[in-house]
Amino acid sequence: MSKWLVCIAVTAFGLAQDFSDIKVEKLAGGYTFTEGPVWSREGYLLWSDVPSNRILKWVPGEKIAVFRENSNGANGNTFDARGNLYSCESRTRRITRTDKKGAIEVIADKWEGKRLNAPNDIVVRKDGNIYFTDPAFGAQAEGRELDFYGVYHIPPKGPMALIAKPKGRPNGIATSPNGRILYVANSDERCVYAYDLDGRGAASNERKLIQDVNGSPDGIRVDEKGNLYVTAKDLAIYSPQGKLVHSIEMSEMPRNVTFGDPDLQTLYITALTSVYRIRLNVKGAVQY
Repeated sequence: MSKWLVCIAVTAFGLAQDFSDIKVEKLAGGYTFTEGPVWSREGYLLWSDVPSNRILKWVPGEKIAVFRENSNGANGNTFDARGNLYSCESRTRRITRTDKKGAIEVIADKWEGKRLNAPNDIVVRKDGNIYFTDPAFGAQAEGRELDFYGVYHIPPKGPMALIAKPKGRPNGIATSPNGRILYVANSDERCVYAYDLDGRGAASNERKLIQDVNGSPDGIRVDEKGNLYVTAKDLAIYSPQGKLVHSIEMSEMPRNVTFGDPDLQTLYITALTSVYRIRLNVKGAVQY
């Protein structure tokens, strides 16, 4: 690549990622432990307040409301292309799917006859392939039936598959804009793994894309250019090659993120007792 092309590439990247005028705005507070933010195409934000056993809903211009009581310790949430909601229920140790009429279906709760540990985060590829992490934090480890932490794949047709049994606990999960790479944060190893995904959704070529994260990485989201937004001690932004681009310090430790608003240029961040947002000049990748 010529110097001129390198310069153009860097300039384009810089314009897309101009952090000089970043403003972190507090949207809501007073919760116990916020997690699992997700934006609906119908124009609202959901997030979990895990210990309070609720999923909250915010429609711009309206007051925050309870979307679901008795959420069974719902943590990570996501939508699919049809508008179905998927939730990781840590207390019941299962993955559920809620259709647009409100009917709830259990789509995963066991592996080889043994109950899952405590599903944590989930993503659905545009073609319906589902991926989720199954660690165990704190009291979740009590009564475990599986002797490993897992990363799983549920294809549109066929049985659930085990992608990986990492040494540390897998946490946040996301796909690249083209759906060909799966990213998994590992809180104990303080890294982010990457896997290649084929047309059927099968994963291969495990590798560490990001190492030595500052803090224990949790949630991950990806923008339309493939940059990764990783929550840990702060909010860190990495290039698609795994290089640290920028770090945003926050008053509360960020736990998870999602892109939202009709233009997908607002980054919503769940951070312990609060929910924050940041307007960016780059769009988020559509994860469903």
